[in-house]
Amino acid sequence: MLKNIVEGIAGAAVMAAAFVTPFLNSRRARWGATDDEVNKTLPGDDLVPNSKGGYNHAITIRASTAKVWPWLVQLGQGRGGFYSYDSLENLVGCNIHSADRIIPEFQNIEIGHRILIHPSGQGYTIASIAPQRMLVLLERVDTQSGKTFKLTKKMPDKYLNQSWVLFLEKIDRSTTRLISRSRNDWSQSLVNTLVFGILGPISLVMDRKMLLGIKKRAEASVKRTKAAAV
Repeated sequence: MLKNIVEGIAGAAVMAAAFVTPFLNSRRARWGATDDEVNKTLPGDDLVPNSKGGYNHAITIRASTAKVWPWLVQLGQGRGGFYSYDSLENLVGCNIHSADRIIPEFQNIEIGHRILIHPSGQGYTIASIAPQRMLVLLERVDTQSGKTFKLTKKMPDKYLNQSWVLFLEKIDRSTTRLISRSRNDWSQSLVNTLVFGILGPISLVMDRKMLLGIKKRAEASVKRTKAAAV
C-alpha cells in the first residue's frame, strides 16, 4: 500500500513536470524508441490511418519473448492491471491492481475480447493477436450514439478512433525489445482538443511506467527461474 502511494506521488510529480514543459512532449512521445522503431510500420497502423496524435515508446527487456508475452496477455482492469501508477488510476475509479505474478485464468485471449481500463466498460477490443509477437487493441466509437463504426463507411460527425499496439521484437534468445505504439484520431471540437490536451501528457507518463513495470516483472521472473534451477 505504502509503495503504491509513494509511486503515485512520484508519478504525479512527473505528470506535473510534463504539463509545465509541453515543449518536451515530442521527446516524451518517443521515449526509448529509435528512429527505425518510430518509422517502422507495425500491425494495426492501418486501423487509424489519419492519426492526430500518439506515441512510440520502447524498452529492452532481458528476457525471452516467451517470458514477456504472458504479462501482456493479462493486461486490463479486473485482470492483471497495467503495471503503472495504480494509485493515480484509482483516483478516477479505475480499480486497478497490478499483478506481480502470471495469472493462469487470464492467459487465454481472443480477437473480439474486451480489455477494459475502467469498470464502466471503457476500454479496447482486441483486433489482432500473434502469440509472443504482437497484440493490437482498438477503440473505435461514434461518440454521439456510443456505437462502433467501420472506416469503410461514412465517418460519424463525432468520433474517436484509437489503436494501441504492443509489439515484441526478438533480439536474441534471452533479450526482447518491446514497442508500445498509440495512434489516435478524433473529430475536431473544443472539447476533444481540451480532453486530448490533458490526457496526452498523462498517457505518455503512464505508458512509460507500464513498460518499466513489465521489464521489472519479466526480468524478475527470469531470475527466479534461474535461481530455482541451481
